[in-house]
Amino acid sequence: MSKLYIIAGCNGAGKTTASYTVLPEILECREFVNADEIAKGLSPFNPSSVAIEAGRLMLKRIGELLSDGVSFSVETTLSTRSYINLIQQAQNQGYSVSLIYFWLNSPELAIERVKQRVANGGHDVPAPIIRRRYRSGLENFFRIYMPCVDYWMLADNSCTPRVIVADAFRLGDEAHIYNQELFTKIRSYVN
Repeated sequence: MSKLYIIAGCNGAGKTTASYTVLPEILECREFVNADEIAKGLSPFNPSSVAIEAGRLMLKRIGELLSDGVSFSVETTLSTRSYINLIQQAQNQGYSVSLIYFWLNSPELAIERVKQRVANGGHDVPAPIIRRRYRSGLENFFRIYMPCVDYWMLADNSCTPRVIVADAFRLGDEAHIYNQELFTKIRSYVN
């Protein structure tokens, strides 16, 4: 069965870093479609200048992979509802969809990590956008995306090693909560 992995979390949560390890080595997924990485390939010194073109290329590549029935992964903050159609399309084509959400314990930690990334030559995201996406991504994870994927996992990536907080399969499986206190804390961020 083909698989779609959605690697999610706020800016600075470690999505790309984790993807380069988890996807090929643990999940045996060799296709990672990431608009930020595409933009860096198009314009290494000014990736933000080609963000729209990178987004177009990302969508084109996703369409090709779905057409070919190839397992692949995408990365997102989940700050919008835009991945609902992709999830439904993939499931309608027989894909199993897994969502891995990397949580950080505060927007300030996310902002600090993005600053570190910029200092190391990575792309910037303004602090107000990070704060907004921190909350909206978490809300969308719980309200919109958890119920529609085949499997989800919530991990605290605030420090090393990351902690798996909870996970569940869609079909009649209750969530396995491995750290109730932390799960309750994370859930409290959602209105």
